[in-house]
Amino acid sequence: MLLSFLFLFLLLGFLPLASQQSFNWAKDIVVGKDEVQDNIFTIGGNVLIEGKIKKSVVALGGTIVISGEVQESVVGIGSSITLKSSATIKQDVVSLGGSLNKEPGCVVGGDTVYFKSSEIGPKLLKGEFMKGIFSFSLIPFILIFKLISIFIWFLLAFAVAAIFPRQISFASAQIRKSFWPIFGTGFLVIIIFAGLVILSALLSLLIIGIPILLTLILVGIIIKIFGRVVLFYFFGESLARAFGSQKPSTIWSVMLGLLFVSILSFIPLLGFLFTFCLSIIGWGVVVRTKFGTTDNWFRRK
Repeated sequence: MLLSFLFLFLLLGFLPLASQQSFNWAKDIVVGKDEVQDNIFTIGGNVLIEGKIKKSVVALGGTIVISGEVQESVVGIGSSITLKSSATIKQDVVSLGGSLNKEPGCVVGGDTVYFKSSEIGPKLLKGEFMKGIFSFSLIPFILIFKLISIFIWFLLAFAVAAIFPRQISFASAQIRKSFWPIFGTGFLVIIIFAGLVILSALLSLLIIGIPILLTLILVGIIIKIFGRVVLFYFFGESLARAFGSQKPSTIWSVMLGLLFVSILSFIPLLGFLFTFCLSIIGWGVVVRTKFGTTDNWFRRK
């Protein structure tokens, strides 16, 4: 059941981005009594379902009010969920950090997962966050942290892909053209960067190194985020083209790549090695292409 929740969050949360009708940012979504839609995914919007949803409803923030039918699951993160007496949910209802109101007569075919924001922290510390819900007495903390990490990466990737689509596309193309130079660059840069961090940490004992260390941390975070989003696009575009899509959008490619990378990262040992290689390539492509603005920053002019 834990894995089903993971794939519910990934597949049903990310894949709806492929359809503009099922994805909205801070907009209200209304499905009338005689209407049918495939998926609903919204960030900050209000959802009213009186008709039928063939798959799932996923919302980050906002409200979800259902009086119709959802054939799969309803997931709300920080959302207010209301199931009217006529509502029918064929699978699970998940509410994390929000509120859940189930009127008498509503039908939920699967599990009901409900944690208020005030409950998540204490229960997580006690190891009871998902106790009894997914048929496990104890859920490994690493899986919980991975889910949180995936969610954060989703928000970051969406923002970066929306702001820098051209640079991401250009940098991704350079991976195919100059893979080994990029890999070598990344390996060297990571070693040099680690040395600078250690040196600045030592200098922090003399106070002067504190601003240097903070600057290095900020630069490292920016490089890591941009490089990882480039790799999400690289894998996502490759997969989309393999399945026949000739011109996949930047955001759709990035989300598909995030899904692919996230699934592989869960594989023991192989996932760690895969993620480590991604870090090297990510740093290399960012530095070599100067954030997707040139094919080789180190070329002599």
